Amino acid sequence: MATTKIGIIISTTREGRFGDRPTQWLFDLATTRGGAVFEVVDLRDYPLPFFNEPASPAYVPPENAIARSFGSKIAEFDGYIFITAEYNHGIPAVLKNALDHVYSQFTRKPIAFIGYGGVGAARAVEQLRLVAIELQAAPLRNAVHIGLAEFIGLLQQGKAFSDYPYLEQSANLMLDDLIWWTRALKKAREENLVDSSKAA
Repeated sequence: MATTKIGIIISTTREGRFGDRPTQWLFDLATTRGGAVFEVVDLRDYPLPFFNEPASPAYVPPENAIARSFGSKIAEFDGYIFITAEYNHGIPAVLKNALDHVYSQFTRKPIAFIGYGGVGAARAVEQLRLVAIELQAAPLRNAVHIGLAEFIGLLQQGKAFSDYPYLEQSANLMLDDLIWWTRALKKAREENLVDSSKAA
């Protein structure tokens, strides 16, 4: 089986965003422990317009060149981690818009989540799980929620992630789960391709 690749998607683009810090923390943790190859995907690198395609990407590829480029990048991965804030109890609009430009790239692949903010972005993560199901992806149970106390400590009080060791424990549980599902679903997808080629 080929190398397992997992994309870490930064789900906000605003100036001064906090998301870079948990992204770097997770990337360092994940690459140290191994088990897969990890790559950060920044939505800033894909300035997508508001969705205005003639049809859903579930049926036809998007016409927009940036959307096609984003879709090609997303298709490279076998699993995903969304690093997300929560805006007005919901998903950041730029992330939802990005997800509206793709479909099959996520199908039958697992997705895990790190949320940060007032309630650890728990409501945004739950909404993302619903969107993931519609994309025919497999959203996972284990997640990391950086709550208000930790968020304020990291943002305003000079704290580091090492000051909150339970966050690393949660991250390791999440990564264990994600890597297991990534390998299992990758193998199943590859077996399905072999079966399909034999049937042809």
